[in-house]
Amino acid sequence: MSEQTDREAILREIKKKRVRYALPGMDSLPVRRDVRYRATSGRTLPMDIYYPRRDADPRTPVVVAAFGYPDPDGEIRQFGPFTSWAQLIAASGMAMVLYGSEAPADDIHAVLRHLREHANVLDLDIARIGLFSSSGNVPVALSTLMRDRDLRSAALLCGYTMDADDATAVADMSKQYGFVDACAGKSVDDLPTGVPLLVVRAGRDQAPGLNDALDKVVTRAIARNLPLTLVNHANGAHSFDCDEDSPIAREVVRQVLAFLAFHLNA
Repeated sequence: MSEQTDREAILREIKKKRVRYALPGMDSLPVRRDVRYRATSGRTLPMDIYYPRRDADPRTPVVVAAFGYPDPDGEIRQFGPFTSWAQLIAASGMAMVLYGSEAPADDIHAVLRHLREHANVLDLDIARIGLFSSSGNVPVALSTLMRDRDLRSAALLCGYTMDADDATAVADMSKQYGFVDACAGKSVDDLPTGVPLLVVRAGRDQAPGLNDALDKVVTRAIARNLPLTLVNHANGAHSFDCDEDSPIAREVVRQVLAFLAFHLNA
């Protein structure tokens, strides 16, 4: 089997997965699939917005999924792990945005600009925007926090972060897996001091070098006294939210949802 065929097989399997935790009614919440934004290149690319049930206040806080893989057609919007997280976040009272991108580290800023400029039409509260990211997408989330100081919070799950101390694991895996090493040349010192971060760590994460890099980021973030919450699932493997049907895995998902809701609804 060729490397390309092997990668396609892996993607097909990932696409089928869903987060094991569920909330009542999450599958029936409204989704706008007709939104398009102008990417950095000038092309218009797709965007889906998952909404909670509407109440007296039509403006809702919003969580943007930070993606690290070039995907102009937005195929990732149909991947089960992301659609199920979007439904969970919507069922928790927040909107969730999934989108396609050509240049991930730049296009997320075009997405944020579109949401802010069209907040009235989209019924979003642009004063309450957070980020969600996982795995190889996390470097884009971190670089976005470094550039956009108006974000309220970020939840980062089992992610590659940034290299430090001459390590090269993130850069190496970026080349191998195809995600953007958006924090190359950056450090924890470039992160803002006032944005609450939730970092979820899988103690048995099998992704090469992931936890080594993540642990350094967490240690240095604490040394800077950043508002960081660490959730360590000691026996968890990579993507345990989809692969592990256990009380502790479901509890970690609940903690992610509670963290975002607390900081975006405050």
